Amino acid sequence: MLFLASDFRLPNYITGMTNGFKPLDWVHSTNIYEVNVRQYTAEGTFNAFAKELPRLIDMGVQVLWFMPIYPIGEVNRKGTIGSYYSISDYKKVSSDYGTFDDFKNLVNQAHALGFKIILDWVANHTAWDHVWTKSHPDFFTKDHAGNFRPPFPDWADVIDLNFDNKELWSEMISDMKFWITAVGIDGFRCDMAHLVPLDFWKEARKQLDEIKPLFWLAETEEANYHTVFDATYTWEFLHKMEAFWRKETIMEGLDSVLIKYDTIFPPNALRAFFTSNHDENSHSGSEYERMGDLAKAFAVLCATWNAIPLIYSGQELPNKKRLRFFEKDEIEWTSTVELHDFYKTLLNLHATHPALRAGDPAVITYRITTNEDKNVFSFLRKNGEKEVLVIINLFSADALSVSITDEKVNGNFRNVFSGDSVDISSNKTFDLPASGFLVFEK
Repeated sequence: MLFLASDFRLPNYITGMTNGFKPLDWVHSTNIYEVNVRQYTAEGTFNAFAKELPRLIDMGVQVLWFMPIYPIGEVNRKGTIGSYYSISDYKKVSSDYGTFDDFKNLVNQAHALGFKIILDWVANHTAWDHVWTKSHPDFFTKDHAGNFRPPFPDWADVIDLNFDNKELWSEMISDMKFWITAVGIDGFRCDMAHLVPLDFWKEARKQLDEIKPLFWLAETEEANYHTVFDATYTWEFLHKMEAFWRKETIMEGLDSVLIKYDTIFPPNALRAFFTSNHDENSHSGSEYERMGDLAKAFAVLCATWNAIPLIYSGQELPNKKRLRFFEKDEIEWTSTVELHDFYKTLLNLHATHPALRAGDPAVITYRITTNEDKNVFSFLRKNGEKEVLVIINLFSADALSVSITDEKVNGNFRNVFSGDSVDISSNKTFDLPASGFLVFEK
């Protein structure tokens, strides 16, 4: 629950809409790292990526979300090697990445280190030459001439699935079960989930969770999808952060979206907050193109708010180039991963601190007043006596002397980045550089 500085409790208009499936307890403190196998290494293979696992576990990554690893259709393909999301067979892996056994070995290695694995699942559409176009042509919607058709005109490399056909449901769920029983994955990230009927997802989760309780992440901002999914996206807040950097909105604009989320989503809703992902990077630019000097500051916000932090491949480098979507265009790794320790600090704090549990009604979030409320985004998160205080200077032009004027902030805190202790009862003024931030745990 979010409180404004006035302690006004926000109404939740859909408190009666509870999640029909209980999230696994570890999900409340987890984070997600999106893996783009194609672009991660020069080889672009499962075996090459496996060498990165020790570095990522040290960084504090807990869930590895693999972008689609399946064979890509050749008919109406875009670019040289096509879209990851144009799939020709749900039960195979692309030979570009290696063999099925290579992927299974990668999952086993990751599990041994403590990672959870979720797969990208693209249920709304397939490639024009998906195996079902031959075996089950009735699984697809047709145009007036009886031909396969794309879901939208500009999605010309894929064709639309017909979820009015209940046999499709059975085959789709069977293919999802395959990855649980044959590989042992831990969940799914469901692409454009709101384009697929909610009743299908209910049936899929009911059947799949009977095999193994899973983590379910939906690419949607439709609140009613939380009747099935554990977590959903926060596109609106991402774009509001970008607008703030462009000076197209003010602090109240950021707050308005967070208030909206707290109002229309269930109290136990888990939300994935992020500053980049594969779509944003390839189509709109890296977080540095879209947020400039505030990229790191907003990353702090995404990792400490009522959220599951989501990080895209290479953000820890940091990767500042757009990766081409339909071509091979690997991340240009260097010997120094500059933001490794930055993310390690944030991810470990999120994983271990009770006040940062996402979607936990026991955690209360307060927006904290300062002398610089037009430029400073400050908040306190509390779970009983456990507290985390975050102060972010969103004024990228100059340093600020920030004084906390809110009486709720008192006691001894530790700066999680420096390790220094501070008694905030007696010292409530801090100097923050332009785009600077402070994160304290009590």
